[in-house]
Amino acid sequence: ESETDSEESDVSGSDGEDTSWISWFCNLRGNEFFCEVDDDYIQDDFNLCGLSSQVPYYDYALDLILDVESSHGDMFTEEQNELIESAAEMLYGMIHARYILTSKGMAAMLDKYKSYDFGRCPRVYCSGQPCLPVGQSDIPRSSTVKIYCPRSAIVFPFVVA
Repeated sequence: ESETDSEESDVSGSDGEDTSWISWFCNLRGNEFFCEVDDDYIQDDFNLCGLSSQVPYYDYALDLILDVESSHGDMFTEEQNELIESAAEMLYGMIHARYILTSKGMAAMLDKYKSYDFGRCPRVYCSGQPCLPVGQSDIPRSSTVKIYCPRSAIVFPFVVA
């Protein structure tokens, strides 16, 4: 099965139960640094202030993220559906960036840090120090995520294993 086939497969878990879009997205290869943002946070319009003007197909992308059953699914072409999916991924990244600044978001990221989800420093003298992901810009797709070692204070490029 190719990578695109697995990404486009139905959103369902191994036990047959439906998986939320957020869980599916966070478990995609390369998205390990995302934590799952609470639906309550996403549904609060205050937390999304200003994002609608930055994301094409905003309402449809938000519905996709929140698993809202849409009656519009059949009216879009395959190309438009791909644009909505891409918009949802970009929107989730923007929401995530805000969420991890909240106490709940920081706690979720701390759990990932403590369980080495962000990797360990490759330097021998750092003795497997857990690392942190860092974004060097808040502009979507302007730069890739890097890894920061708090022991050596070095920023490394992130490589998907």
